Amino acid sequence: MIKVVVVLMLLGILGSLFSGLFYIYRDRGTGDRTVRALTLRIGLSISLFLLLLIGFRLGFIPGYTQ
Repeated sequence: MIKVVVVLMLLGILGSLFSGLFYIYRDRGTGDRTVRALTLRIGLSISLFLLLLIGFRLGFIPGYTQ
């Protein structure tokens, strides 16, 4: 279950990154859609990082053992 959530969030991050790139070229720096797309990307990245930390701490993601 956690793998599906991580993959979906990574796809959302990539989609937001490419939409920001698209808006840079389309708006030529005059609109605020680029800022919103990249802000969404940052929010998703931070959320994914926190999800991974919490998942590791609660045992949903096993740690590396030798």
